[in-house]
Amino acid sequence: MNLDFIDNGIVLNHIQAGRATQIVEALKLHELGCTMAILKNVKSTRMGRKDLIKIDQMIDFDPTALGFIDPGITVTFIKNGKIDRKEKLSPPQTLTNIIRCKNPRCVTSTEQEIDQLFNLAQQDPPVYRCQYCQAAYTNGK
Repeated sequence: MNLDFIDNGIVLNHIQAGRATQIVEALKLHELGCTMAILKNVKSTRMGRKDLIKIDQMIDFDPTALGFIDPGITVTFIKNGKIDRKEKLSPPQTLTNIIRCKNPRCVTSTEQEIDQLFNLAQQDPPVYRCQYCQAAYTNGK
């Protein structure tokens, strides 16, 4: 399968198969006015199967959200048709307002203006704990 050449843009590679839609929603990529390609279940020698997103525009995004959704993602920035740089993501140490605490007794459930703060408690698989009540949260892995 051939896809158009990207002159200036971003490629999100090594996405776990089935997670591309979650990334599009989290980064609100569907609201962009540019060309975007979403490839699902692409054959990969390293991963078996993977998803891939190509964005034909430079955008600002929060790598923290991406690192939480799928810490194995590689972000490739393309300028003038050439790879400018690559960044390998990892689980972020802290999450602010990316997820919400599910504990109904947590202070964040009653005090809506308090930031939702989570700290990385375990690296592999990533487990986050609410800073206020210590409730554990994983991303479904």
